[in-house]
Amino acid sequence: MPYIDIPSRDDYVSIWYITNSHHGNVGSFDPARPTCILLHPLFLDSTWLIRHFDDPRLSREYNLIAFDQRTCGRSRCRPSQLHDSYVDAADIAMVCQALLLPPAHILAFEGISVNAALRLAALWPEQVLSLTLCDVPPPTELQWVFHAYDELLQLWCYAPDLDSFEHAGNEVVTFMTGESDNLDLQDDLIAYWEKYTPPTKRLRIVELVNIMMNRTLLRPEELSSIVCPVLIIQGEASHIAPLKYAEKLKQHLINVQGGEAQLYVVKGAKACLNIVPGSASIVNQVFSKFLARQPRTRSDLLASKVTMRERSKVALAKLAEFVGDSSIAQRDPCSPLSFSCVKDDVAKSQLENLMFYAKDLDKAYCPLGRDGRPLRKYSERKKEAHWFQGDKHGNSYIDTSELKAARNYKGYKQSHSKTANSPERPVAGSLTANKESLVTDEVAQDGRMRRTTYNASSVDKHVIKGTMQKVITQSTQLPRGIITKALLPS
Repeated sequence: MPYIDIPSRDDYVSIWYITNSHHGNVGSFDPARPTCILLHPLFLDSTWLIRHFDDPRLSREYNLIAFDQRTCGRSRCRPSQLHDSYVDAADIAMVCQALLLPPAHILAFEGISVNAALRLAALWPEQVLSLTLCDVPPPTELQWVFHAYDELLQLWCYAPDLDSFEHAGNEVVTFMTGESDNLDLQDDLIAYWEKYTPPTKRLRIVELVNIMMNRTLLRPEELSSIVCPVLIIQGEASHIAPLKYAEKLKQHLINVQGGEAQLYVVKGAKACLNIVPGSASIVNQVFSKFLARQPRTRSDLLASKVTMRERSKVALAKLAEFVGDSSIAQRDPCSPLSFSCVKDDVAKSQLENLMFYAKDLDKAYCPLGRDGRPLRKYSERKKEAHWFQGDKHGNSYIDTSELKAARNYKGYKQSHSKTANSPERPVAGSLTANKESLVTDEVAQDGRMRRTTYNASSVDKHVIKGTMQKVITQSTQLPRGIITKALLPS
């Protein structure tokens, strides 16, 4: 099976990968072709890169390989409060060394992948021939994105039934892609999330959001150390990754080959450049032309003269120099978690959130049937009006049958309380501090804990008494012990 295990004393991770070779492995790569590593977008996995693997402009000219990030797709790991983009970069570097991959061109999509690719090029420059970054995110999340993640996470992780999970999935589709009426896209995305990240696997989503919400700026020294050619492809109309941040990154990459990074703007593109067919084709065209201008390299699988342990020591020493913390150089070079730059207060906060979401994980709702497949397509749901669905003018309606169901809602909730109810969450307090001190008007302050990953307010519980009302639960204390069993990988 195409898994690569990275053994270490304090970590557990097994990375899944796919290739475009005949036998699906690296051993059948054509040595005469250059190699390209593709990094998938947020909340998805390598299967969503199919529009690039199937494009003859790439598949006929290059050896392609894509990895599932440790918390995505078929990869497996033990949840960790130390997981950040430096750890993702270390995962890629160690997997490349284990597979004896030659230096490769990197194509990275969106937040986590772009940040990991930049750190890989800074700490392991010999493994990167060029960087192509699609939809470069802000240095830290925009304020409105904080609130969106906060609300969507609650809907997703504590969905009590299929309708609620599909509603959460539809909201995430709109948030990610800007598309609200593409039923085929909604069907595919929601079906994927039902299978790979249902509420029963919510710790994976929590860990992903940890990385996004608490990421820190790349230092000028790190950006200036990147010397390979860089291409930035940015959607013109993306709200999550505005164009101005791609322009700022271009200005900070002062030592790249050619004098400056290249920036290509996809006109009218909102987001998810690898999913929408038109945008994906444009990305392939621009990327293939960029690669054609680079020197042609071979992909001979040769063992390195330097062991993985020795090379990791060099990378740790370089990271310690960037960060200004000499203790980093003394960490275990065999563990990807040794590259973590998560600060102590943020790590404590993230651990508490992982512990909290691990509570009653075995009672979480699963939207799959007994055969392990989704029960239906999102587009096949009943078309009756629902209280959370409005018309094109924003008005919501409810019919007589819905009103009758609403009268029995309280009894329904009580009969399903053992499996559907979400636990009470602590109100924002000592861990979240003052919200005004955590985020600015536009971009969250970097280099400090901005939240306990997201707002640790109550999970919304809906009780219908004539009309739907939100009731915020009372605060409770977080568990003090580590829920070891619940945090082990499934």
